[in-house]
Amino acid sequence: MAKITLGGDPVETTGKLPQVGQQAPDFTLTVSDLSVKKLSDYKGQKVVLNIFPSVDTGTCATSVRAFNKEAANMDNTQVLCISRDLPFAQARFCGAEGIENVTMLSDFKTGQFGKDYGLEFASGAFEGLHSRCVVVLDENGTVTYNEQVQEVADEPNYKAAIETL
Repeated sequence: MAKITLGGDPVETTGKLPQVGQQAPDFTLTVSDLSVKKLSDYKGQKVVLNIFPSVDTGTCATSVRAFNKEAANMDNTQVLCISRDLPFAQARFCGAEGIENVTMLSDFKTGQFGKDYGLEFASGAFEGLHSRCVVVLDENGTVTYNEQVQEVADEPNYKAAIETL
């Protein structure tokens, strides 16, 4: 379990992120049109997993905007923004914000992604949601960078994540 804070209060996650050098677990997540995407759909491309509790919080919205801006300049790279928000909320947010360079994916059906990646909150007010993390994968799905943000209200280190690409 990772020990992090939410508004300064200690909380725990269900496990630990996949480590650098490990193969990332495959997943099945829902797109805004209710179709599904798997990690294996992105084989041959670098992938940034921008994971957060909800697009309806300020820091989460900021992270999606920041990665959307960065993604416009990255070759052979997909930025996947993942939360347990309903796909409709994700689509609404992207439409309102002009987000078009990232792919929004929802873990609303089962929450299995959060469990498999060890980042689901196990306690606290956000129990069951995803903690704020960034995981970067190479073209073969191997983890090249991971970050579990220690205070959920803080932004991830975008620069460090992008530099690993």
